[in-house]
Amino acid sequence: MPKIQRAIISLSDKSGIQEFAKELQAFNVEILSTGGTAKVLRESGLKIADISEYTGFPEMLDGRVKTLHPKVHGGLLGIRGNPEHVKKMNEHGIQPIDMVVINLYPFEATLAKPNCTLEEAIENIDIGGPSMLRAGAKNYPYVTVIVDPTDYRPILAEMKQSGGGVSKETNFRLAKKVYQLTARYDQAISEYLAKK
Repeated sequence: MPKIQRAIISLSDKSGIQEFAKELQAFNVEILSTGGTAKVLRESGLKIADISEYTGFPEMLDGRVKTLHPKVHGGLLGIRGNPEHVKKMNEHGIQPIDMVVINLYPFEATLAKPNCTLEEAIENIDIGGPSMLRAGAKNYPYVTVIVDPTDYRPILAEMKQSGGGVSKETNFRLAKKVYQLTARYDQAISEYLAKK
C-alpha cells in the first residue's frame, strides 16, 4: 500500500490533533492546514504549510474561501493509477493529497445557543469541509479521510505496521463514516431552514 505523503488538517474541534500530527510528521508526512488549525499545530512546534502557500491563493472573503481550489480538489480526486490523471496533475502542479483530517463547522452547536440568528446559523454552514471530505471519500482507494478523533490511534497503528500506509479496506470504512456525517449535517441544515 502506498505511503501517506501529504495531509490536509482543518478542524473546528482540535482535541487530540497535536499528538496525531506529531506522529504523522514522524512518518515525514507534509501537513497542509488553514487558519486556526495551522496556528495550534505551529504552537506545538510542528512545521505546517498553509493551504494558501500550496494553492498560491490567499484565504479570502472572511475565510469563506480557503480550500475551494483545483490544487486541493485535484490532489484529492486524482486517480493515481490513471496515466491521464497523473499527466494532468503534473501539468498543473497538482500534488496528490493522501489524507484529510476534518470536522465541520459546529452548525448544530450554533443553533443551540440562545438567540441564535439566521445569519449566525448560515455563517456556520461549512462548505469547504464537506467538499474535501466528499472528494477524499470518493477517491478512497488513494485517500484516507478522518472525521472522528477516535480513529487517530488505529490509523497510526496501521501506519506503523505498514511502514506509513493505510489499506484500501480501512479507507473504505472511513469513507462510509464521511457520507454518514455529511448526510446528517445536510439534514440538520435542511430541517433548520425548513422551519424558517
